[in-house]
Amino acid sequence: MHWLSLIRPGDWLMMLAGLATVGGSIPFFWQGGLADRAIIRQEGKVFAEVDLRSRKQFEVGGPLGTTLIAVEPGRARVVSDPGPRQYCVRQGWLMRPGEIAICAPNRVSLQIAGRTKVYDSISY
Repeated sequence: MHWLSLIRPGDWLMMLAGLATVGGSIPFFWQGGLADRAIIRQEGKVFAEVDLRSRKQFEVGGPLGTTLIAVEPGRARVVSDPGPRQYCVRQGWLMRPGEIAICAPNRVSLQIAGRTKVYDSISY
């Protein structure tokens, strides 16, 4: 605790300003923008591109059967899938750009997209 006595009032002010800058920048730099559409793919090809302001349901056929996808204002999800493990159904509601639910055995995917491109470690 000896080092605490070395910190001056100006140092505390600079640390506070730095924390405020980092905290204030989080909404601007660490988000992928607003979600505005859902992209449904069937066997790698775009089946439908849906505006997230609408309310619709899609039945997408695949090798195992039909995958049911629901789109509501601001979100989308895979309601049912004939795949054995149901991973894409368990994803629940997708709301942020870059989120994706892949029903691999049935070759169907649902992705949320926005105006800005979202990058992750796979992009490199």
